[in-house]
Amino acid sequence: MQAFGQHLRQLRKARGWSQQALADESDVSKPTIHRIETARYSATLDVLVSLAQALEIPLAELVSFGGAS
Repeated sequence: MQAFGQHLRQLRKARGWSQQALADESDVSKPTIHRIETARYSATLDVLVSLAQALEIPLAELVSFGGAS
């Protein structure tokens, strides 16, 4: 979870987005984005799909980050 949170944060920051901007684009609450990035929440499939769509990347790319926690 920690590695995924870091990966999501990197993808978000690479676009110059705040957590609020990603929340707005993905229709996921800002607290949920924060909890995912800080490994306090395991994202459900529907949240992962929303994040991938907002970031305009395939779901496989979102969940393939080569890290282990």
